[in-house]
Amino acid sequence: MLMAKDFVYEYEKEKMTVYTSRDLDDLGKLKGIDDKLIFEMKVVSEVLPFRVNNYVIDQLINWDNVPNDPIFQLTFPQKGMLKDIYFDQVAKSITECWSKEQHKELIRNIRLELNPHPAGQLEKNIPTLNGQEVQGIQHKYTNTVLFFPSSGQTCHSYCSFCFRWAQFIGDTDLRMAARESDQLQQYLRSHPEVTDILITGGDPMVMKTKKLRAYIEPLLAEEFSHIRTIRVGTKALSFWPQRFVSDDDSDELMEFFREIKASGKHLALMAHYNHWQELSTDISHSAIKRVLNAGAVIRSQGPLLRNINDSPEIWSRLWQEQVELGIIPYYMFVERDTGACNYFEVPLFKAWKIYQSAIQKVSGVARTARGPSMSADPGKVEIQGIIEIEREKYFVLREGLKKTSRIW
Repeated sequence: MLMAKDFVYEYEKEKMTVYTSRDLDDLGKLKGIDDKLIFEMKVVSEVLPFRVNNYVIDQLINWDNVPNDPIFQLTFPQKGMLKDIYFDQVAKSITECWSKEQHKELIRNIRLELNPHPAGQLEKNIPTLNGQEVQGIQHKYTNTVLFFPSSGQTCHSYCSFCFRWAQFIGDTDLRMAARESDQLQQYLRSHPEVTDILITGGDPMVMKTKKLRAYIEPLLAEEFSHIRTIRVGTKALSFWPQRFVSDDDSDELMEFFREIKASGKHLALMAHYNHWQELSTDISHSAIKRVLNAGAVIRSQGPLLRNINDSPEIWSRLWQEQVELGIIPYYMFVERDTGACNYFEVPLFKAWKIYQSAIQKVSGVARTARGPSMSADPGKVEIQGIIEIEREKYFVLREGLKKTSRIW
């Protein structure tokens, strides 16, 4: 078994310390953030979830470049993430000390205005079994089922753009999660057309290996031979690489990855990366190396975001460094119409231009990244280009599942 000591770098076990909105004053004093910015972050964090850890704070953020640092923008709330009318209402509630009930009602109403579940993901993608809805599962694509284990519905840190922000605000009416681990198995027995399982969240890598094994191990049995690929969506390689290197059960995790691979299943970590800065630490490199040596494949994906990565140079550098580390660039997404989308969204034409410029700056082995891709009712819709018909310009969009092109 490969242990952390087998690599160039050795790491002592590090305890993760989590910071939330309650800790903003202390963080402000620690990092020299002025009171005005702290208050603005407090206001926004009343509506949108905020959670960050010591690794992100100490090793990923360049505090000399705050507030413009991309990882600071990625994890800390900014005033522009709320429309002015919403920001002013929440600020007024705080400064005028509204009652708890009034404040709570205001926050809930604002959240409902932020489209907490885009593309009909609650209404259209929840499957049924024996006439009953199966909670914690989405079956939008014929061959692929998404599974939301209840123990994996948080993250080591929260991305400020997250299209699943409603998972983290404590409202059970807006949260997707499986109540029982056998729900997935029951559903898959009756759907032999499914070949891929995507375990998602939140972040499944917040779970201990023992809990993760309880969800995945039954799928390695012969009765689920139609399941060929197990995917795990995770940001842990960026936000807490210690999970794969120095956590108490990191060696158990690597051994379990080997078991999945030995069973004949393809194991893929669908890693979320937003900026090359997330690849800048030694321990992030060691985490990638351990995962690959355990037989898993790492595919990278992330959205194009104003204020964080809206330039072709950032994307081309990200893809090139990922290829050098053994990661396969997979998707560039368009920011979804939910949460703080007004702060992050990039016009489709500009998104296409950024993608085209970035992909031309890398060699063929890094041109595996597809995009710009949007999630919509038909599934993933990819921008193929622009054409002109009778002096009018149109986007050419491809529905990824049907492999056909339409002019919309």
